Amino acid sequence: MMEGTVGSKLKVLEGVEQPSSLNTEIINKLKKKKKGILSDKEYFDGIIKSDRSILAQAITLIESNKKEHLDISSKIISRCLPLSGKSLRVGITGVPGVGKSTFIEALGKKLTLAGNKVAVLAVDPSSDKSKGSILGDKTRMSELATDNNAFIRPSPSSGTLGGVARKTRETVILCEAAGYNIVFIETVGVGQSETTVHSMVDVFLLLMLPGAGDELQGIKRGIMELTDILVLNKSDECSIDKLNTAVSNYQNALHLFPPDESEWTPVVTQCSSIQGSGIEEVWSLINNFITFTKNNGFFENNRMKQSKYWFSESLNNEIKNLFYSNPVIKKKIHDFENKVAHNLINPFDAAIQLLNEYRDILSSKTIE
Repeated sequence: MMEGTVGSKLKVLEGVEQPSSLNTEIINKLKKKKKGILSDKEYFDGIIKSDRSILAQAITLIESNKKEHLDISSKIISRCLPLSGKSLRVGITGVPGVGKSTFIEALGKKLTLAGNKVAVLAVDPSSDKSKGSILGDKTRMSELATDNNAFIRPSPSSGTLGGVARKTRETVILCEAAGYNIVFIETVGVGQSETTVHSMVDVFLLLMLPGAGDELQGIKRGIMELTDILVLNKSDECSIDKLNTAVSNYQNALHLFPPDESEWTPVVTQCSSIQGSGIEEVWSLINNFITFTKNNGFFENNRMKQSKYWFSESLNNEIKNLFYSNPVIKKKIHDFENKVAHNLINPFDAAIQLLNEYRDILSSKTIE
């Protein structure tokens, strides 16, 4: 009798919608993950919708060296290219410990609060031995990493000169297509040539430390000649006298270099990223530089010059890939390396002979 009563109490009332026992959000994510590589159109659609997850996946494909990823990444870039070129590209470098990440976060937060969308391409140094990388910029920029108007992409430098990842320029194109109107490129800053990052940005910032000894000893002619704005960071850690002396020394040193093509006179400013002081002044100087170079025509001419440079670089890279991926050359390189190591042939003659053999391989294919 009681059993029937209990059964009647557990009746499901008609007309009451029952919730699903399955978490559809998790199921959709699992389906998406299981699907694997999307089509180039699906990636493109996600990118233009500012889907940060899709953007990150597309960048991973672009950074990949796998042959099966090259075709789809190329198609993604082609789709995004017409929507690119509308951002302000800012290069930032400086020695390790100067506070690049803290500076970018302070400036980035100011910009996102003003309604801008900020992308940070932070290149971490790779180990020459293990090829590994820490990729800790999301940890160092914790506030910016959780900002819906910001996108942080740490990438290994992979030994690239200047600390710029091989595919950084293509990544900029994708970020611009996703609607990020300000793109920061943070380089390793370990004393290598920074020409690479300079060839893909509109304005170049060098961060230095004031009061760290004889400032002029830290000046490298190559990097100083590329600098548009020199920022003395961590100004709160030294006295006013030392700060003013450092500003004066750097400003005098910059005036010794020949005028740049932009006709802009490099300026020195100071800030404290921790306290937030001086950040507004840095942003004002960046805008002054952009306005100045747009008015005299340098901005557009520089963009065109950079595109030509990257065409040349891409062509050189593809030629190298074709050469080193040839199966015959792969075998012969090892033989020539042994001969060079045992002084049986000098390196220059070995290179010429190997190139001649490659020409013969190409000639035989042409005849066939």
